[in-house]
Amino acid sequence: MEMNPDLSNRAKQDYQLVLKAKDGNQNAYALLLSRYWDSIYYMLLKMVHNKDDSEDLTIEAFGKAFKNLHHYEPAFAFSTWLFKIANNNAIDFIRRQKGRSVPIENPGNNPNDENPLQLPTDLPDPEEELIRKQKAILLKTVVNQLKPRYSRLVKLRYYQEYSYEEIAKELQLPLGTVKAQLFRAKELLYNILCDRNV
Repeated sequence: MEMNPDLSNRAKQDYQLVLKAKDGNQNAYALLLSRYWDSIYYMLLKMVHNKDDSEDLTIEAFGKAFKNLHHYEPAFAFSTWLFKIANNNAIDFIRRQKGRSVPIENPGNNPNDENPLQLPTDLPDPEEELIRKQKAILLKTVVNQLKPRYSRLVKLRYYQEYSYEEIAKELQLPLGTVKAQLFRAKELLYNILCDRNV
């Protein structure tokens, strides 16, 4: 598809970066990431009201966008496409957070009431708990198979719950490098788990 001639200069620059990224240019990925990281992060923060979730969702949004660059159509600005991906991702996340409901007796004590009051619960049933534990064991095994630098990043972020800034300080790396490498680590994990049909 031809690039829309009405796109802004910034959108045209983004398109050139997208073309380079499609050819495997890592610098193009990093530039797109640095251009839109803050905007995506703050949009998501307004939606989910949690800094850690916003950071994780921002990484996921970029991950989905970069993985699907071949679907991007230059009739629209890259930023519009990226924001739509991030927005949809956040909506899915919010839906998942609502959890299941468990019935309790009707407060009016009417035994004939067919609509019992529903209270949300985050407690998994025993089967879900077993599946969760099995997946956690598998995930740790897969994380250990990553290259040491990716494995360490994942462990610091998700097992020790370091912030991005703390990881950058710990590993003496620029913040942008930490974010980019964590994105790459999550992408590698995703591909390995998909290959195992998890």
